[in-house]
Amino acid sequence: MTGLVKTTEADEYVEVLNQGTGAVDLEGWQLIDQSDGSPQFVFPVYSLQPQSSVRIYTNEVHPESGGFSFQRVTSIWNNSNPDTAALINPSGETVSTNDYLPGC
Repeated sequence: MTGLVKTTEADEYVEVLNQGTGAVDLEGWQLIDQSDGSPQFVFPVYSLQPQSSVRIYTNEVHPESGGFSFQRVTSIWNNSNPDTAALINPSGETVSTNDYLPGC
């Protein structure tokens, strides 16, 4: 998650991988900074194919990796110990979490 763009870390991203055998409709799913409780990114209509991934950037848009961004001018993943990203389905269930530990 650590970004190279100083202060805003606009190039930081979280990558979501579909490890299943079928496509997953991500519309309405949320990605949040669970450590802080916000911000949240809500997926628009998007189908994630099996064994494929998509990236959600802090404040950059990269069409080749999904084109998603929190569109936030300040850093999200502030490198706290730990900094946890959570993927939440439309029913409000946490499906996956990932911790970033500085220095690892």
